[in-house]
Amino acid sequence: MPNARAPGRVNLIGDHTDYNAGRALPMAVDVGTTATFEPAPIASLQLSSDAFTEVATIPVDVDPDPRQLGALEPAWARLAAAVVALARPATGGSVRISSTLPIGAGLSSSAALAVALACVLGVEGPPIVVARLCQQAEHLVGAPVGLLDPLTSAGARAGHALLVDFATLTTRDVPLTEAVDVVVADSGDHRSLREAGYAARVAECEAAAAVVGPLGLAGPDDVVGLRDPLLRRRARHVVTECARVDAVVAALAAGDLAGAGALLVESHRSLADDFEVSTPAVDAAVAALLACPGVHGARLTGGGFGGSVVALAEPGAVGTTVSVGGRPRSVWHLRPAAGCLRPSPP
Repeated sequence: MPNARAPGRVNLIGDHTDYNAGRALPMAVDVGTTATFEPAPIASLQLSSDAFTEVATIPVDVDPDPRQLGALEPAWARLAAAVVALARPATGGSVRISSTLPIGAGLSSSAALAVALACVLGVEGPPIVVARLCQQAEHLVGAPVGLLDPLTSAGARAGHALLVDFATLTTRDVPLTEAVDVVVADSGDHRSLREAGYAARVAECEAAAAVVGPLGLAGPDDVVGLRDPLLRRRARHVVTECARVDAVVAALAAGDLAGAGALLVESHRSLADDFEVSTPAVDAAVAALLACPGVHGARLTGGGFGGSVVALAEPGAVGTTVSVGGRPRSVWHLRPAAGCLRPSPP
């Protein structure tokens, strides 16, 4: 039976820049989602998951109409149905989904599911082709995400972060030294982007871009020219975040882990103050990690409104849990992994 495995991702720096023609530095991680496909001469896919008890039946010719997809039950299979609608598999059969990714913790479990399913159902082409299809699938089910998550899951290189320029859709592999431990801590504040303010932030950035052009290509003078104080704060985050991405890449190349960590802290302040996507639990998780000796820097990672915190640390500086608000929260020590492993032959 063919199978495909797609990794989750953690974004080291550069959040809310992808849909603004900006830059980001994500990393595929060594936990992910596997889709196993057993073809059969039938006109539907029987989709099951280790994480849910309900089995979904999805016609291979399912309509990519958002209203129909939004009414599909069980709800967990709606994104999968959107991928099927776009991938148009030649045959039906059964698909089993298994995952080592924690859902809702900000490690992009949805992109890993979409990419693994697209790959196992035969979507071909370079990573950007797979990523665009998966992005469109997310949009069909109401999540206006950018390309960062699916592109990382589809195209990362083991041992490296992926520098992505979303203005040109070019990428560059950035080596990560063994001297840095990439730590991700669960804030305990789980969220769904479809239920949070992600769409509002996208709309606010679009409103700012209507005045000054794509925010990822704008400069500080453009930000100052925005009269609306809310739009000015949103634009300032994107402009300064892109500059921080470039600075972190330079710091990593120079082996300056302390400098890279300080930039992560600056990024979190910008996400919390200018972009307003942090939460008290996330702020507390950042503070808890920064209090650990040997942690160079920490920040919110992902779309925000809850989720996880990423830190750059010396190996051994952080254990398997961290106390956030007096409660132990899970910590994952992650290594930079390769993008989607394509289906093995039957």
